Amino acid sequence: MDLKNTIVQLSEASGASGSESSAAELALNMLKKYCPDAEIKNGNVIGRFGEFRSGLPSLVLDAHIDQIGMIATHITDEGFIKIQNLGGIDRRLLPAQPVIIHGKQDLPGVICSVPPHLSSGDSKVISFDKAAVDAGMPKEALEKIVSPGDTITFDVKCRSLIGSRITSGALDDRCGIAAILYTLELLNRCSAAYNVTVIFSVQEELGERGAKIGAYELDPDIAIAVDVSFAYAMSEDENKCGYLGKGPMIGISPSLDRELSNELIKTAKTSEISFQTEVMNGLTSTNADQYSVSRCGSRTCTVSIPLRNMHTPAEIIDIKDVELTAKLLAEFIKEGN
Repeated sequence: MDLKNTIVQLSEASGASGSESSAAELALNMLKKYCPDAEIKNGNVIGRFGEFRSGLPSLVLDAHIDQIGMIATHITDEGFIKIQNLGGIDRRLLPAQPVIIHGKQDLPGVICSVPPHLSSGDSKVISFDKAAVDAGMPKEALEKIVSPGDTITFDVKCRSLIGSRITSGALDDRCGIAAILYTLELLNRCSAAYNVTVIFSVQEELGERGAKIGAYELDPDIAIAVDVSFAYAMSEDENKCGYLGKGPMIGISPSLDRELSNELIKTAKTSEISFQTEVMNGLTSTNADQYSVSRCGSRTCTVSIPLRNMHTPAEIIDIKDVELTAKLLAEFIKEGN
């Protein structure tokens, strides 16, 4: 498995919250290599790995397939597309960003920006009520392609940085999906201590909606949410961040199962896999929050990949962290752990 190429393909697929079908179909095709009976159900991509054996506990690996984006609300008489956000977009970066409008066909556009020469001199961050997309077309032509409710994503391609780092949009959480796929690659010829189900869930950015459905349906004994978390950059609080290249961040929180967190830490130490801890004082704001309270609850933990510039078109990860995340998960799932 070419891990970098897998991440690149996934990150460049379109799939804003609520319109994940293109990214989901790509992920489904990748998952079928390991889970031949995988399917899309209620938007979620779900596959059962290997032969299910009686008496083994069930374990779910979850990563969300959706990305932040925007939704077209209406077209003005002047031919501008008014928008609102899907998920927590960093509004500081909106002006002059190239985007793709996913209408009847994909259409390039640019978010409008007032030149500094014509601005009033204030430095207020643009609100979505004042944001609009310019597709360079009059209203009559636009209406043949774009409808209210169409999604819009940033127009960005994955680029390699120095070493094993890459930058792209939608690395949150497509790199988590790649980590799970690589986990299955590592487990492909091994026996497992669990009956494993994989779910690539939809609408995490809108309130973990896909995971809520998946958690109720699958009702696992153990659930591990594979997501991203904050990687340290200049001027940030180091106590609240992990570091690129130093391995996955194992979650510790009152809303998570501390025994499971400890077992993951033990596995990392025993297997000599570099790791970090992520201490949270409440909910995790990941899909783990759904599994831990669904039905009678699942023993739940987070394993997060450090990421810089979250919820922007220029997210940064280190592929080494994705690989180490997969190795940790595979070692935990193998027979004997």
